[in-house]
Amino acid sequence: MTNFVFILADDLGYADLGCYGGRGNVSPQLDRIAREGMRFTHGYSNSPVCSPTRFALMTGRYQYHLRGAAEEPMTGRFRGSTEVGLPPSHPTLPSMLRAAGYKTSLVGKWHLGYPPHFGPLLSGYDEHIGPLSGGVSYFTHVDRMGRHDLMRNGEEVHRDGVYMTDLLTQHAVDTIDARAADGRPFLLSLHYTAPHWPWETRAGGATPGVDADIRHLAGGSVETYQQMVRELDEGIGRVMDALRRHDLDEDTLVVFSSDNGGERFSDNWPLVGGKMDLTEGGIRVPFIARWPRVVPAGTASRQHTITMDWTRTMVEAAGAAADPSLPLEGESLLAALADPALARERPLFWRMKYRNQRALRRGRFKYLAIDEHEYLFDVETDARERANLARQQPERLASMRAEYDAWNATMRPIPEEARSELVHTLADMPAR
Repeated sequence: MTNFVFILADDLGYADLGCYGGRGNVSPQLDRIAREGMRFTHGYSNSPVCSPTRFALMTGRYQYHLRGAAEEPMTGRFRGSTEVGLPPSHPTLPSMLRAAGYKTSLVGKWHLGYPPHFGPLLSGYDEHIGPLSGGVSYFTHVDRMGRHDLMRNGEEVHRDGVYMTDLLTQHAVDTIDARAADGRPFLLSLHYTAPHWPWETRAGGATPGVDADIRHLAGGSVETYQQMVRELDEGIGRVMDALRRHDLDEDTLVVFSSDNGGERFSDNWPLVGGKMDLTEGGIRVPFIARWPRVVPAGTASRQHTITMDWTRTMVEAAGAAADPSLPLEGESLLAALADPALARERPLFWRMKYRNQRALRRGRFKYLAIDEHEYLFDVETDARERANLARQQPERLASMRAEYDAWNATMRPIPEEARSELVHTLADMPAR
């Protein structure tokens, strides 16, 4: 049976990695994985902010069906909520794979609701270690509310002084060692917190006073951020070494991506915008897949993909069954993984309460609406979204708007009480 390792970075920019044109030497391990596998050049996250994308990854469906995903993102104010989180009754990627005989592990960030009503062990994972909230400090593991947030199988654990990226890497390696010993097929969800703020590196140690406000608005630099990506990349190299050491790498599908576009110090070039934006910089992300038995090495695919596609891909590759009452809305990428030339057209949709953003990608064109403004871009030739074709092609604009509206009518309305939480505003730093 095929094993699955899904690696998710946090707030990584589209062009941070060398294999995506990065200007810093930060990703030799991921660049190697790309050389040994396939790189998707039109890959998108389900949202430009973290927890909504994670809802889509877990369920294989547009996140807008669930109340919790209307929060942009979910914050610590929902501790104790019975409504805002991933319902344990909802089928998930780990629950579907577990029903097919897989051992399922989440190493890293959850960010889909708080105990006692929500949690990884209630949604299909056999084991979990990592934070339940969004960002945490890297050495003391404190969340934005000032609470210690490192959990192992529902119990608080303390590993003060251990760099979070290294802690998660070691547990991922231990998980692979355990699966090699017991021979169980496995799903390893490795959801790093890096390179999300606060801006702390392994050598730099804990930042004095950062636990009081881990947003770290007065700290960080491009150099610090790039070192955080290097340390993430080193960890991924250790995970790949563990697969090779146990002769598991040939028939393990390894996927790497980010939960949304980059923030503050990241590199999204040539894209505009970043986290919280439905411009390309907020939603176009790296997708790298390595699966030697299936994927031709050193290839690139122009197939339009979105986070929830990987859920369906892994379920189908495992021969697992989805719940027909909650059909998967992502599309299988098995054919695209085997044939780099395959690029079938399909629509992709997004919406955000923040600035009333709406978007549809179909073929080479993208319909985008922000506040009261509408845009039409040919993102094949204008990935930077600078040449607005709305006046030149009013019929296409109207057609894509109508297609978006028809799709949106099938989704749950955004509740009035849902919030968009901006980490920084113009009062903190100039607009990007």
